[in-house]
Amino acid sequence: MRKTPYFKEKLETIEVRKKSLSQLLQEMARTGFQGRKLGEAALLWEEMLGEEDLTIFFGYAGSMSTTGMWKIVCWLIEKRFIDVLVSTGANISEDILEAMGGTYWRGTDFVDDADLLKHMIDRFYDVYADELEYRKMEGLIAEFMGTLEEDRPYSSREFLWEFGKWLHRKGIKCIVSTAYKHKVPIFCPAIVDSGYGIALLEAKKRICLDQGRDFREMLEIGKRQENRGVIYIGGGGPKDFVQLLAVAVDLWRGGEKPSPHKYALQITTDQPVWGGLSGCTLKEAISWGKVSPHGKNITCYCDATIALPLLSHYLNERVKERRKYPDFSWLLK
Repeated sequence: MRKTPYFKEKLETIEVRKKSLSQLLQEMARTGFQGRKLGEAALLWEEMLGEEDLTIFFGYAGSMSTTGMWKIVCWLIEKRFIDVLVSTGANISEDILEAMGGTYWRGTDFVDDADLLKHMIDRFYDVYADELEYRKMEGLIAEFMGTLEEDRPYSSREFLWEFGKWLHRKGIKCIVSTAYKHKVPIFCPAIVDSGYGIALLEAKKRICLDQGRDFREMLEIGKRQENRGVIYIGGGGPKDFVQLLAVAVDLWRGGEKPSPHKYALQITTDQPVWGGLSGCTLKEAISWGKVSPHGKNITCYCDATIALPLLSHYLNERVKERRKYPDFSWLLK
């Protein structure tokens, strides 16, 4: 065999035989292309869970709850396989529709959308939602908002903590109520860009959501939890909010050095050539001080509706429990 510094590890061919899903992903990690990256992502998440003093941030973008993903996120919270959730408003409102007893329907993108409008059906690519059920969900959020104090500044974290408590007492199990039960803080940097914004109008109260306070609370977490790992499902606002933590936390303390994330795992379908953060590579993030050049990072270009079920089932087979995770009792009051 010819010797060269580039031939270090042999690629291994996958053989079809009886095996577990976790075994398959481990084998995929020794192949190539995005199959390899997905396998490496599974191994990295497992490694992160084995590190005792690590805080894991989970950036959750898009509208994944309509596609059957929200119970996976609840499971990740229950197992404490994630410690801080940063989400779009869609992901933490549209799961409530189903939790209330509503239904999402398998549809098609080959449809007359004007006719869907006549039938009051909302389309998410190939998923249909009943607009009347959507309004009930927004009405429930508005009902909760009616219990809040007017003109009092709430961070999105505090607002969602109170909402989770309210939903938990009503017996509605969703992402927000699960996070309340298991003491996992949720931040939503653009919360009104969702059903929460419509609910705010319905509530007819002056509810003040302080996004600056959001950032200060995130920085306080970063100051106390310097050993961090990040997992991004998609990109957008949730990813940038967590990435900025690494840049700003030391500035907030009066220093000038970034505090980069040690581990970073990204699942995205976007590309870096368009310049947006959703496609921005983790390698590029090193130049900003957001990701450590000495840590580990994996980007897998894959649809989240493929990757997240596979990764969660891998963890279910491989990790029985996470023995130690951060306590946020100082924040969740």
